[in-house]
Amino acid sequence: MQTEAVQRLRITYGVDGPLRYLSVLDMGRLWERLLRRARLPLAFTQGFNPHPRMAFAAPLPVGYSSTHEVLDVYLGAIVAPEGALAAICAESPVGLCLQSVVEVPLSAPPMQAIMRAAAYEVAAWSAASPEQMRQCLQWALDSDALLYERVRAGRTQSIDLRPLLLKARYLGQDEAHRLELTMVCSPQGAGRPEELLAALEIGESHWAVCRSRLYWDAHTEE
Repeated sequence: MQTEAVQRLRITYGVDGPLRYLSVLDMGRLWERLLRRARLPLAFTQGFNPHPRMAFAAPLPVGYSSTHEVLDVYLGAIVAPEGALAAICAESPVGLCLQSVVEVPLSAPPMQAIMRAAAYEVAAWSAASPEQMRQCLQWALDSDALLYERVRAGRTQSIDLRPLLLKARYLGQDEAHRLELTMVCSPQGAGRPEELLAALEIGESHWAVCRSRLYWDAHTEE
């Protein structure tokens, strides 16, 4: 079993359909099976329970779709990126849309360490009018603080969402209100669109979120 990596490939892909409801661990297992079926020469971790060396740029929250996810995979032998793309596409399940495979330097920092932000396209079904939605977003941008009670593992934590909100734009309304949000997504913290909508108190609503872009410090990869 090869443990030394000689190549690092960066896979960009989208997620939709039932795959939206996979946990981060389940998505990792899906990719491990997929890469094995594609017969890529994976590099493995050392130890008693070796795993393929791979790392997601940022976990995709359960329930989100995405058009821009990034996964780094380490290989024990050199493979042409276009060949890897074809092999993975041939084995991909419905809901996983492969976009590109490129080689990046082995010496580049981990993606998780250089992540900075993420953009989201949000559909929000609410009785609020378009003008009310615009005003809510502008109020959020103009606010000094935007407090939200986050509950995780049975514990409640008060957090300020305002430093996590970078951009907010109202796109219009069809069957739902359409919003475009850019929020911090970094090792220091991450904002979530549904938390922002809850903090804005726009009334009873439900939502659908698609992560459309990840941003990182690209210059650190050289």
